[in-house]
Amino acid sequence: MPIVPEAPAHGGTQEDDDRGAVRTGGPLFRDEAPQHQGGRPPQPRSYDPRQPQPFAAQPQSYDTRHPGAYGVPAQPQPYEIPQHQPQHDQRPQSPSRSHPQPYEAPQPRPYDTPQPRPYDTPQTPPAHRTASQNPEPMPDAPQPAPAPQKKSAGRDLGAAIGVGLGLGVVIVASLFIVKAVFVGVIAVAVVVGLWELTSRLQERKEIRAPLVPLAVGGAAMVVAGYARDAEGAWVAMALTTLAVLVWRMTQPPEGYLRDVTAGVFAAFYVPFLATFVAMMLTADDGPYRVLTFLILTVVSDTGAYAVGWRFGKHKLAPRISPGKTREGLFGAVAFAMAAGALCMQFLIDDGAWWQGLLLGLAVAASATLGDLGESMIKRDLGIKDMGTLLPGHGGIMDRLDSLLPTAPIAWLLLVAFVGSA
Repeated sequence: MPIVPEAPAHGGTQEDDDRGAVRTGGPLFRDEAPQHQGGRPPQPRSYDPRQPQPFAAQPQSYDTRHPGAYGVPAQPQPYEIPQHQPQHDQRPQSPSRSHPQPYEAPQPRPYDTPQPRPYDTPQTPPAHRTASQNPEPMPDAPQPAPAPQKKSAGRDLGAAIGVGLGLGVVIVASLFIVKAVFVGVIAVAVVVGLWELTSRLQERKEIRAPLVPLAVGGAAMVVAGYARDAEGAWVAMALTTLAVLVWRMTQPPEGYLRDVTAGVFAAFYVPFLATFVAMMLTADDGPYRVLTFLILTVVSDTGAYAVGWRFGKHKLAPRISPGKTREGLFGAVAFAMAAGALCMQFLIDDGAWWQGLLLGLAVAASATLGDLGESMIKRDLGIKDMGTLLPGHGGIMDRLDSLLPTAPIAWLLLVAFVGSA
């Protein structure tokens, strides 16, 4: 076998360069032992698919971190991160991979995607975006005018006027034909009013005021007031109260005081106040006194409604009756005073117009307070009307609300102005 001289590990001569021979440090023949320095065998290198491996089959004995004299490019060591690669590509390859793998496309990661910076994307002012999304009409474009809202009375005026006229005919006919018939009309109205009031108390508050003694005692109270004047009215009131106390004893004692108190209140509020209308009827000009009382009360309510509906802006008692206004109260006073002057001058014997002014003022005030009083009761009960017997008006109690407290005021002033005869 010929002797082949060993090539130096590093460096070379000009002759070697001219021949183009490259000595990589491996054996020339397969049966030769590899030559290495330092007495340690070379360690196999892991395969890196990203770098070309021209001498992958031969173990390298020289330091590949420095360029050799034979033009071999510098190769990175296993698990050595090339300096020119970005930081996010530092993915070490497993040493167990000894053969090339199919090419895998790099997957995008959150930090690989460049994020927009404020100076890269032009910002649009919020006001400009809002204007472009919700364009407003030009100032010169005509805008449709809103439809005017028509005021509503809250009730069926046709039915209310018809029922009112019917009641007026019945009252006037009974008043001027036979006085006793009108007393019967008062008694019937009292009984129906007591039934509506006690029914609403039981439905809304579970207050069981005894209706039977109230109805009998109320009718008797009206008749006693017409027959025996004020003395008979007070006696009938006392007997009715005693009957309510005894009647309630037939039931369990739970709620006794509550039910009896409600019964006494109902007896005073409805039949006792209505008795003053019967007492006005006992005078020689009794029908005209009752007619004056009715006219002034109705005119007061009508004036309050008309003026308040047309000019009302300031609430009188919004927590009690939101529909009443101060302007309506002034209208009630003006209408009632004008009607009172005319009635006292032409209907009442020995009456004077100035007395009618005072009477009209008092009637307007008492009618308004009576209406507010029943409105307070209905607010406490949580209802709008006491009943549905009269279309357009509600119940009987909804028509008696201003008449009942006005009756004693009108009776007292008429007696003071012209006497009781």
